[in-house]
Amino acid sequence: MSPTASDHPSASPTQVVAGLGCRRGCSREELLELLIHSLARHELTVDNLVGVASIAHKRDEAGLHALAEYLGLELVFFSPEQLAGYQMPTGASALSQATTGSPAVAEPCALALAARMGALARLLGEKDRSASATCALAIFDREPA
Repeated sequence: MSPTASDHPSASPTQVVAGLGCRRGCSREELLELLIHSLARHELTVDNLVGVASIAHKRDEAGLHALAEYLGLELVFFSPEQLAGYQMPTGASALSQATTGSPAVAEPCALALAARMGALARLLGEKDRSASATCALAIFDREPA
């Protein structure tokens, strides 16, 4: 049985979203391992996860789609323009800018999705990296500010 957030919707009160960036061809397994590691650093599990997002440039990445399907979550994509208001002063990458049109991917995607789902979106610490991917987590309040 796959570990989906929908298996236990009320079991975990803390709800988080993940912003994911990856190199072309990154596997579902690498993304899942990174995601689980990122969640565990904050004493969270996939049961706390309510959404995943990436940049529109990665819309055709099979690994991202396979991960979202495995988790039973919708994969949301944001354009560089939609991410502009969520960029962090640190963490900008010239390679990311040249490749995707956005100076960063994981953090602004996490913040943009958290803001879409609730109020007071904020990152949970620094992003994590694997050989081919990045993952940032964000939390939000369900009630409007």
